[in-house]
Amino acid sequence: MNIKSLSGAIAIAVTLTAGSVVTSSADAAGLLKPANSSQPDLSIKEHHVNVVLEHSYAVTSVEQVFHNPSNKALEAIYSFPVPEHAAVGEFTYWIDGRPVTGEVVKKQQARQIYEQEKQAGRETALVEKDSHKTFDISVTPVQPNSDVRIKLVYIQPAHVDSGIGRYVYPLEDGGVDDQKNAFWSRNEVVDEKFSFNMTLGSGYPVDSIRLPQQPQASIQQLNPTQWQISMANQSGALSTDALASDEPQPIEQDPEVQQLNPVLAQTAGILPAASLNQDIVVYWRLKQDLPGSVDLISYKKATDSQGTFLMTLTPGDDLAAVQGGRDWIFVLDVSGSMQGKYSTLVEGVRQGLGKLQSDDRFKIVLFNNSATDFSKGFQAATPEIINPLLNQLEQYKPHDGTDLYAGISEGLKHLDADRSNAMILVTDGVANVGVTEKKRFLTLMEKADIRLFTFVMGNSANRPLLDGMTDVSNGFAISVSNADDIVGQLMLATSKMTHQALRDVELKIDGGRVTDLTPEQINSLYRGEQLTIAGHYHKPGPVQVTLTGKIGDQKRLYSTEVTLPESSLLHPELERIWAYSSIENMQAKMDYLGESSNEDTQQAITDLAIQYDLVTNYTSMLIVRDEVFKQLNIDRNNQQRTDTENNARQQRLQQPVKTVRADNQKPMFNPSNNRATLGGGSGAIGHWVLLLIAALLLVQFSNNRNRKRS
Repeated sequence: MNIKSLSGAIAIAVTLTAGSVVTSSADAAGLLKPANSSQPDLSIKEHHVNVVLEHSYAVTSVEQVFHNPSNKALEAIYSFPVPEHAAVGEFTYWIDGRPVTGEVVKKQQARQIYEQEKQAGRETALVEKDSHKTFDISVTPVQPNSDVRIKLVYIQPAHVDSGIGRYVYPLEDGGVDDQKNAFWSRNEVVDEKFSFNMTLGSGYPVDSIRLPQQPQASIQQLNPTQWQISMANQSGALSTDALASDEPQPIEQDPEVQQLNPVLAQTAGILPAASLNQDIVVYWRLKQDLPGSVDLISYKKATDSQGTFLMTLTPGDDLAAVQGGRDWIFVLDVSGSMQGKYSTLVEGVRQGLGKLQSDDRFKIVLFNNSATDFSKGFQAATPEIINPLLNQLEQYKPHDGTDLYAGISEGLKHLDADRSNAMILVTDGVANVGVTEKKRFLTLMEKADIRLFTFVMGNSANRPLLDGMTDVSNGFAISVSNADDIVGQLMLATSKMTHQALRDVELKIDGGRVTDLTPEQINSLYRGEQLTIAGHYHKPGPVQVTLTGKIGDQKRLYSTEVTLPESSLLHPELERIWAYSSIENMQAKMDYLGESSNEDTQQAITDLAIQYDLVTNYTSMLIVRDEVFKQLNIDRNNQQRTDTENNARQQRLQQPVKTVRADNQKPMFNPSNNRATLGGGSGAIGHWVLLLIAALLLVQFSNNRNRKRS
């Protein structure tokens, strides 16, 4: 079978150090409540995160306790950003002290049942997906002066690039949904208890783990293949100001604590357990000098005719550095949401433009409600051109909406066919002005002879749109969090943009009656990237795996033989990973083909989501009492699937992680070419990238400074 990549948390931001209390009204995950409600706010008493990351995927479990301090029963609505490529597979609500697992039904039907149960005063809960933006959990009733406990579990592919693994638990929602933000406010504070625990298992040696924004996290190596990362906090810690002062701290002199929680403010200077306003980012670095490899995990009962596999191909480092000058088009978002970042962005441009190579040219395009060719075409990087241009740029004031289509269209004008062209798009929002239809964007990029490299800032940007554009242009998109090591992210991007790429990639698997491969199309592989493929097989035994592609006009071929097992029970989550990747493929096709394909494709997505118990744009996860499930004739399929996954996960945690390399006998990639790393390979970092490094570093500094002041 020929195919033409599968890529892949929710995230929490926590304040675990004294003196770091922050407030934010609309740019963090948290408990939503009407801005003008006359009832006391619901509170988040506890928030516990548990992550199990092994080999090619991660399972994240989030358990929360809400509290209603009022004398009336209320509804809780909790909202958090959609993790990248994450599939919600379990939602549990404790009713009468007993956990009840949700079942997936059609979205409209689920909302209707929820409202009926709500009106009847019976316990019910619902998880809905708000397009690419958020998962919204509704729970009712939260009884007067009582608590309610819920748990959400999601699964996603793990991300490893150039030997660096990255996991994000995102909570910064980006603040791009103006209507929601205007009507709702958020209580992003965890009052009493917060914890974050992550078990990291790797079949390859890990030599370092880093949490950029939580250096106080406990990191422990459990055995040669497993690591434990832990953070925990309870309310009662004194703020830095309170600890430093010998004088009493009256409540009226500490309005920050009052705003966070009036109850905790009874003792001045006391901090809550956590604040849900900053992503947790975990990096792990694999040992250098590892060979290229093919890794394989699978799930198949011996009695089943069909198995599911996840295959990860990690090529050796055989992509040479790019030679010669290029034209670089910088398309910068200057809409209102970038206002607090703009001055530092200009300073970064000033520092970076002076270091461009003599054979490179640049063009700067700004966009908000419209687009402007600010540099008036391509310019040489001389002081006589740069200084007056930047003096003008400093006077610009970010404002208005985001006409992304206009910005890209302007950037594509007047390309030189005799030079290599690349577009660098930096945006933190969504296309909300002008053309917003995804198909129009894809068609625009498909016609252009240019590579698009996108830096997606924040968790609410329209990733499906931005990823789609980079795919059709054979480029790549990198998500950037304020909690990231920005320099590290730019180093990864630089490594790709300064080296050749393997293009027109095809993967062929002969034998095993392999079907349903996802993704269906690969396009390109850049330096350091892994290729992860999911699929079904119907005949255990050896299969031939062949990867082909082109570097310029030169064809490359890699091949090996791997074995698909008769029985494998430790990874049942693979069924949902395959299903959700297939759903993303169908959604991308529907976006590309337009409205004519919507009805049939929506039905196919809905059917697959119900079969594999997944929350999508067309399905939701519903919880009602057991007797109501029976009355509605809703089978408890997800409860059975969840039990199977939980049991397998416990088995995995009780044994050391073993290597899952599948091409030991016949290595697919040349053993003399080890995997790409940031410290290896040839070619210097292009001076032009210092512009982005400086700009984004300063943006991060500005964001952190503004957050502390807010």
